Parts: sequence; structure tokens; C-alpha cells
Amino acid sequence: MPDDTERRTAVDPERRTAKDSMATGARVTGRGFASVARGTGRFSRFAFRSARRAAAAEGADTSGLSRIIELGALNAAADAAVAISLAGTLFFQIPTGQARGQVSLFLALTLLPFAIVAPLIGPVLDRFSHGRRWAIAATMAARAFLVWALAGSVDSDSLWLFPAALGVLVGSKAYNVARAAALPRVLPEGLTLVTANARTSMAGMVGVVISAPIAVGLAAIGPAWCLRYAFVLFVVGTIMSIRLPSRVDSTQGEDNIGFLTGESPDSPETSRARGRGTIRIPPSMSFALRANCGPRWLSGFLTLFMAFLLRDHPIDGYSPQFLLAAVIGSAGLGNFVGIAAGSVFKRVNPKVAVVLAMLADAAAAILAAVSYGLFTLCLLGFVAGLAQCLAKLSLDSTIQRDVPERVRTSAFARSDTTLQLAWVVGGFVGLALPANPRAGMITAAVVLVAWSLFVLASPSRRAPEPKAVGA
Repeated sequence: MPDDTERRTAVDPERRTAKDSMATGARVTGRGFASVARGTGRFSRFAFRSARRAAAAEGADTSGLSRIIELGALNAAADAAVAISLAGTLFFQIPTGQARGQVSLFLALTLLPFAIVAPLIGPVLDRFSHGRRWAIAATMAARAFLVWALAGSVDSDSLWLFPAALGVLVGSKAYNVARAAALPRVLPEGLTLVTANARTSMAGMVGVVISAPIAVGLAAIGPAWCLRYAFVLFVVGTIMSIRLPSRVDSTQGEDNIGFLTGESPDSPETSRARGRGTIRIPPSMSFALRANCGPRWLSGFLTLFMAFLLRDHPIDGYSPQFLLAAVIGSAGLGNFVGIAAGSVFKRVNPKVAVVLAMLADAAAAILAAVSYGLFTLCLLGFVAGLAQCLAKLSLDSTIQRDVPERVRTSAFARSDTTLQLAWVVGGFVGLALPANPRAGMITAAVVLVAWSLFVLASPSRRAPEPKAVGA
């Protein structure tokens, strides 16, 4: 029998071979991570430089619009970090009945931020018409404080967790309406509001693309680190908000109370409206808002209906996760194409855009009902994302053009609340329907066709429209 020395001699080559393999694998893995890091860095720098050039194009750098676009990218990056840190991944791990109950509660809770922003914060922000920079900075600073508090309570059962998370959502909505209300003040000559809003949205997407990998890496260490990263972004955003150009605080030429009612600036009716700080919704905004409810309803419906339908009744040959990812990816692609189209087109008629978006959604839903399959579902998702994006850009430009500055922030807050309500109603309908593909698609098509007829036949479409301001 071989002694211990001979056995060790026989085993040592095997150990050395294993160690050499592990070392080689470690070197290969390290080089792979380094290559990925270099590639991500190059892409991030390219995206950043491209976004800077686009933000400064056509006079946006001299008017101050580029500053707001860059601030929008930073805001989206910080919001993405917060969302990633708080995101859950339990949907596919719980029974369908329990998931429906939890999603219903989530749908109800999504209205809370809007219920606070519309009646409370919107009028308060309107009173900062001469201090928009400080109003926008306040939304950034408040979220910086709240995410720092979240970082200390996310790993514990602190009672501050949910109030702080709700506060961050409210601050995000307040920032969006304040920024949208201030954008017309820095619009360069020759650039339309639809294009300016599209460029702001595009910058937000770039911010998310750059920030998301960083946030995911920090979230792997711990959600608190991801929130601290968001804190830094919000602090930088606060400083950038204060350093916005002085034109953001100027109200010259914006005292247009009475502009929509046809009264002279010195009439008693105009004076009473100015004193109350209120004004009736212009026909153009009413029409655009109603038209937007159709695409937004479809978005909520598809999000919830498809999530349960594809899990319980997947298409043969495809996993539920793949199908849901394909539909969501198609919707994201449609959203991106809509933003790109809005930022490139020189002239976009908002009324025509919202009508086409509504009718395109109805046609895609009918096609999916007649021929249910992977292609038609992806096409429906693409059209839904494209239509929702173009319709929202058109609505924002209509409000910025036709609603007086004195109540513009409140108009944005109330329009966002209405659209969120439409999304929630669509989500509840998607939850309530049985997981039957054709029944769901037919329901969506019928609702969209009926709503399209209602909007097109509404009196607000036939009412005389005000003269356009700021294109």
C-alpha cells in the first residue's frame, strides 16, 4: 500500500490543476467585468454628450431651456434610483387570488399622491409664479430629506417608511407640474411646446438609462446605499434648480386672465377671476384631456390584464415571463418612438395628435381581439405606448399654450390626477375581467371605440378655440 507521502504527491497535481482553473476563471471573469464596465462607461459618456447636444440645440442653450432639460434628466435619474431601491419582485411568487388583492390595494394607493398634489400643492405652487426656481428647488430638497430618512428606515420596521415613500412620490409629482408650468418661460423662438416637452422626456429617459445600472449595483449591496445615491442626486438637483435662469421667475406677458373668456383685461369679470385665481377650463384643454383618458385607460388595462392573463394562459411555446417582457418592451419601444418623433417634428398639431392616438389604440385593440397572438399583442403594446406618449405631449403643450400662468400649475396637477384616475379605472377593469384573451381584447376595443365617439362628439370640440400663444 502507498504511504501518505505518495498519496499526497498523487493528489497535489489535481489540487494544482483545480487552483490553476480557478485562477484562470477569476482572471477571465475579471476581464469580463472590466470589459462590461468599459462598455457601460463609453455608452454613458456617449449618451450624456448626445443628450447635451440635443438639449442645447435650436437656441435652447441661450434661452435657458437646456438647463430645465438637464434638470429633468437628473430628476429622472434620482427617481429611478428610489424606485429600484423600493421595488419588489414577489409578483410571480404568490397565488393569483392573493396577488389580485394586493394589486387592488396598490391601485387605490397610487391615487394618494395625486389627491394631495391637485387640490393642495397645485394652488400653492401657483402662488410662486414669481419664484418658480425656489418652488422647483423645494420639491428637490424635500425629496433629498425624505430619501435620507428612508435610507435609515428601509432595513427596519420603522413607522417612517411608508410616509416617507409617499412623500417622495408627492414631491415627484409636484416637481413635474412645477417644471411643466415653468417651461413656456424659457421656450426659444421657433421651437414648439410639443418639441420642448419631448426633449425633456427624452432627457429623462437618458437619465434613467445612465442611472439605473448604478442604482442596481448599489441596491445589490443594500437598498440604503441606493437611497443615499438618490440623496446626492436630489441635493445636486436642488442646487441646479436655484441656478436656473432668471427668466423662469419672470411673468412678463403672462397676465392673460380673461384671454379665454373673451373679456377685456379691465372688465369686472376678469377682475373677479384674477381675484379668485381661477378660470374656466378652455375648450382645447377639455378636449385634449378627454382624448388622453382613452390611451391612459388602455395602459392601465393592459398592465394588469396582461400580467394575469399571460401567467394563467400563456401562448404555446412561450413562458409567461417572456410574453410579459415582450409586451412591456414593445410598449417601452412605442413610448421611445413617440418621444423621438415629438422631439424631431418641427410642427405637431396637438388636436390631430390626440385624435390619431385614440383611434390607433382602438384599431390595435380590435386587431388583437380578431387575431390573438404574440405579434398582435406586441403590436398592441407598441401602439399603446406610442399613442399615450404623443397624446400626453400634446396635452401638455395645450395647457402650456392655452391656460393662463396664474392657474397653469393647478391645471397640470388636475390633468395628471384625471389621467391617473383613468389608468386606475383601466387597471380595475383588467383585474375584474376573467383571464380570457378574446373577451379582454373585445372589451378594450369596445371601450375605446365608445370613448372615441364620445370625445369626437363632445361639445368642447365644436366650441370656439382661443388664439394660440407661444405655438
